[in-house]
Amino acid sequence: MNSLSKRVLRTITNTLISLAVVSALWLFSLWALDVTPYIGKNPIDVYNFLFNSDNAIANRELVMTALGQTMLDASIGFAFGMLFATLVSVLFTLSKGIEQALMPIAMLLRSVPLIAMAPIIILIFGRAELTVAVMGAIVVLFPALVNIVFGLRSVSPAMYDLAKVYGANKITILRTVAFPSSLPSFFAAVKISVPGAITGALLVEWLATGSGIGYGIVSAVGRAKANEVWAYVVVITLVSIILYNLVALIEDSVLARFGFATNR
Repeated sequence: MNSLSKRVLRTITNTLISLAVVSALWLFSLWALDVTPYIGKNPIDVYNFLFNSDNAIANRELVMTALGQTMLDASIGFAFGMLFATLVSVLFTLSKGIEQALMPIAMLLRSVPLIAMAPIIILIFGRAELTVAVMGAIVVLFPALVNIVFGLRSVSPAMYDLAKVYGANKITILRTVAFPSSLPSFFAAVKISVPGAITGALLVEWLATGSGIGYGIVSAVGRAKANEVWAYVVVITLVSIILYNLVALIEDSVLARFGFATNR
């Protein structure tokens, strides 16, 4: 078995273990809290709702349509957040003055709850994709920024001095030395940002766009459709776990190619 096959097998195993743990916690919580079956649905109830009921096809279409919208919203937020975090990280690495000027803004965005800023963001940007991008980027920005900056500054002094000896400027050092060295931190930022972007998408759907799983959950709760609520929760949780482990698989492959040891 080659290294790629081993990484794929390990990723599948990790995904199955994660799903098993989540399912066990789900069932244990229902039992420990003595949740009434009218409200608390177990995996069999969700399976029946999606695959073994009279309206199973319509139920699946409803959930998958909402999931598609949420994934689109999460992708927009993730892309804008990671792009902005990467650009700001580069500026921070090149200039301490820029970091001292902009870091308080990043700290402000981190410290103020997004739900408190949401009304203002919605008033400014409306309820369309631009609001999705802004709110998603805010969720992703700070943890990604911290990790990427740390990675870009993890270059050993010896490597930095060697590049300087050969006449490399800051941009060249950043491109040829800092970026490769920052790959572990970059992928750590991606793994944190993927579930963060999904959370941001759910929040913006609930507060602003009125579509996707975020709105679907609120709407189903208001109509006392517990099976639908749990189906939404299960599907988005499943997708989050799969995406996280997929990023981990890509991380292992890329880091192995660049000569980083992986301990997973």
